[in-house]
Amino acid sequence: MNIEKQDLEFSRIVQNILNNEEFMKIKNIEHHGVTRFDHSMKVAYYSYKISKMLHLDYVETARGGLLHDFFISPTERSCKERFISTFVHPKEAVQTAKSQFELSQKEEDMIRSHMFPINLSVPKYAETWIVSMVDKWVAMNELSLKVKFKVKYAYNILLLFVVGIIR
Repeated sequence: MNIEKQDLEFSRIVQNILNNEEFMKIKNIEHHGVTRFDHSMKVAYYSYKISKMLHLDYVETARGGLLHDFFISPTERSCKERFISTFVHPKEAVQTAKSQFELSQKEEDMIRSHMFPINLSVPKYAETWIVSMVDKWVAMNELSLKVKFKVKYAYNILLLFVVGIIR
């Protein structure tokens, strides 16, 4: 999905983020079976489109959606570390984003509250609710593709095993 080429207005809105060297490090971090960058681009773009359709602040929504998972984590993390990250990464993402960009209150709220209700930071703006809901929808789609691939792989192995027994 090459969103930048599909929508020039979206591309213009997020260009300074995409030109940031620190932000581009998330291209190397796995997230739900894709990269954190790809996940964030989808969340940002779909949130932007919904906000625009609803005549909300689509500029800040695009930026907040893109930055919602902007934190750098080691590529190798234990299950426990991944689990803990579920609860603490919004705060880390706010800190990382603020260190690189000037954020509006709304953008900061989108980053901080995108994991509601898992974390208890309740969204204050309609745009934050959109980013939060789109994030969950995108994550579920990514995870289902990841699991589907593993199920297909296991199924193919099982078939090979059964064919081997039958011969």
